[in-house]
Amino acid sequence: MVPVLLALVALALVAVVALVATGRLRVDPLADAVTTTPDHGLPPEPAAADVPSVRFDTAARGYRMDEVDAHLLDLADTLAARERDVAELRGDAAAPAPADPTDPTSRET
Repeated sequence: MVPVLLALVALALVAVVALVATGRLRVDPLADAVTTTPDHGLPPEPAAADVPSVRFDTAARGYRMDEVDAHLLDLADTLAARERDVAELRGDAAAPAPADPTDPTSRET
């Protein structure tokens, strides 16, 4: 009885593998990512000081955090330069200082 049962299980396993390999049985091992945190993205009119507060979900198949951080620093620098240019053109003496991403007091959690 046991050898017959093992033979049936082996046959079923071979059949499933064959169906998956030929594409007749669709299997999606990587499901869509699930959002686990509220949106901490940029506001509609972002300022350089808003960039350090941006947060992303973590996932096994997500983005490389060092690359995301590098792009966020570039974005903060670009926005700060634009804010300084606008303040300069308007004649404002107190132009906003760029946000320091290494300063934990400048980040919102």
